[in-house]
Amino acid sequence: MQGEHGVPAEEPLDGDGVTPGIVRVADTVRRPVRPFTGTIHAYLSHLHRAGFSDAPEPLGIDEQGREVLSFVPGDVPREPLPPWATGERVLAALARLVRRLHDAAQGWAPPEDAVWATLPGTRHIPLVDAGAELVGHRDYCPGNVVFRDGLPAALIDFDLARPTTRVYDIANALYWWAPLLHPEDRPPGLTDADIPRRVAVFADAYGMSERQRRDLVPLAGRMVHRFHLTSRAAAEADPVFRRFWHRGVKDRMPRAEAWLAREGPAITARLLPGPG
Repeated sequence: MQGEHGVPAEEPLDGDGVTPGIVRVADTVRRPVRPFTGTIHAYLSHLHRAGFSDAPEPLGIDEQGREVLSFVPGDVPREPLPPWATGERVLAALARLVRRLHDAAQGWAPPEDAVWATLPGTRHIPLVDAGAELVGHRDYCPGNVVFRDGLPAALIDFDLARPTTRVYDIANALYWWAPLLHPEDRPPGLTDADIPRRVAVFADAYGMSERQRRDLVPLAGRMVHRFHLTSRAAAEADPVFRRFWHRGVKDRMPRAEAWLAREGPAITARLLPGPG
């Protein structure tokens, strides 16, 4: 679409609700530059060099000082997940996509001056994914997964990427897509879902090792607890996150913690081979 004088028009994009000023210009996306932009550009460039092209490609900075990324075409679901985005084929395709991302990221050394994003007011809260193996996405919410032909095909919005472990990144994806939530907080089509089975479908498609399967639920429990702490701290520090908190996060997170503590053993049992 062309604007005045043949200049490509800017089309506002419905982004993450956190970052204002995201627009599409022709086949590119323009976003405000943040302190971590250079680090994420270096990471995305590495992914493309390593053969993972299912992510935005960094294209520099425009004349207005905005970062420029390639536009990733496809369909992006919104919460609550629609029925077409909840099937087991979706879980398996997402698992394979995450595995390809991890394999491409393995071995990349971030620059010495790397800067990683944190939510407002949360720097004092310790991470739970120590012993980093690679840089992962760490934010697989529905709005960051691009579908084509009904299946996950690409990832966008790498703002929260940082050094992590494969298991943590898997747990993050499963939190959103299994999901690791109390039935009251799941999409309508997944209220009565067999979550242990869905986690196993993801694990099998990813190719998780036995050690990764054993570590998943304990780490997911620590992750969800940290989500609760960071959500509260961000709400106290920033009005955008305060709105999220009062729109349901303040109730969803303790329910998720309690549900996972109760149902986690069944998930682990489904993931591991039986005796004999």
